[in-house]
Amino acid sequence: MFITLMIVVFVLGYAAIAFEHPIKIDKAASALITGVLVWTLFVFTGADTHFIEEELLHHLSEISSILFFLLGAMTIVELVDAHEGFAIITDKITTTKKVRLLWIISVLTFFFSAALDNLTTSIVMISLLRKLIDDKHDRWFFAGIVVVAANAGGAWSPIGDVTTTMLWIGGQLSTMTIITSLFIPSLVAMLVPLIILTFTMKGNITRPKRMDGIEHYTNPTTKFERNLIFFLGVAGLLFVPIFKTVTHLPPFMGMMLSLGVLWAVTEIIHSSKNSEDKSQLSVIGVLRKVDTASVLFFLGILLAVAGLQSAGQLVLMAGSLNDLFAGNVYAINIVIGLFSAIVDNVPLVAGSMGMYEIAETGDFAKDGVFWQFLAFCAGTGGSALIIGSAAGVAVMGLEKIDFVWYLKKISILALIGYFAGAGTYILIQSL
Repeated sequence: MFITLMIVVFVLGYAAIAFEHPIKIDKAASALITGVLVWTLFVFTGADTHFIEEELLHHLSEISSILFFLLGAMTIVELVDAHEGFAIITDKITTTKKVRLLWIISVLTFFFSAALDNLTTSIVMISLLRKLIDDKHDRWFFAGIVVVAANAGGAWSPIGDVTTTMLWIGGQLSTMTIITSLFIPSLVAMLVPLIILTFTMKGNITRPKRMDGIEHYTNPTTKFERNLIFFLGVAGLLFVPIFKTVTHLPPFMGMMLSLGVLWAVTEIIHSSKNSEDKSQLSVIGVLRKVDTASVLFFLGILLAVAGLQSAGQLVLMAGSLNDLFAGNVYAINIVIGLFSAIVDNVPLVAGSMGMYEIAETGDFAKDGVFWQFLAFCAGTGGSALIIGSAAGVAVMGLEKIDFVWYLKKISILALIGYFAGAGTYILIQSL
């Protein structure tokens, strides 16, 4: 009974998040209530209390890693933005044509996502879009395509998406296999929606007017300061996957180190400025701009999914899929990818990794078809809904994008790209 109630609460909480604007309750509040209630109901299922506490603390350590990573990345991006560092890129993008700008933004996102990761890249690209596009709904549309491009770009890199990283670290996939087998399907998943939009989208975007505050005249950031913080910020973000590879410590540790270095550098270069101007350019100052509600939303939704995972519901679902499709690895993974748009792809992939052992030969061997296709589907399938991926959740929080708006405007394009990429992978395997 209480297991069923957990699922009901999750579905109702999910609906409250989806219809945030009609019910006029912030999605962070709905997510937090859902996350806590799922675990509260888990207590009443009769499971051992000590086991539940251990499970909660285990999941909380993983969730905290993600939240600290997100907080660090958002702070670095805000710091670069406060120094007008993104002008280095935005000043070079002069086009106002929607189609041309969409291609530029999408290609940048696709390759940045592979080098950084889809979450960090999405945060960076939203900051760029705010400098390039004034109209809210135009910016929302571009932000939606950023989610599609970031998830596609992250799928073919061992450090681009958390699920691909899990399979890479777990020994299911090797670096070159990930890149060579998934690059073309991932590229197709991004290109197909772009080609459709090339023929359907028309018009120009309106650039925001540059509003320089009085501080830019009394004590402006110099060109040296803008360039220094921009390149240090980008280098700091790029350093994170390198730090993880060398030390095997969680990614948030590298992000915190990068933030600490940037913090120290900004304190030094602005030490001679008066306190009022200095506060606008310091980490303490930009922390006030970081959207804490988005972080709490992330906490709530991840807690809710973790509760279902600990109760065994996700593993049961994976087993049911195996029976339903008679072990067809392509069908199983396509459905897992679609499910990852509804619940977080991390526990889905974790459940699959726990259910299937690495075999000596065949589809389930190291670098086998099952693991390759799982990385693609779990990485790109989440684009179908805005809360189906870490990138989508971050973009939703930063731009306050409406769930139903994304469903109407972006989801169909994302699904077309997803199935086109999946079909491309299956076709390549059959040759």
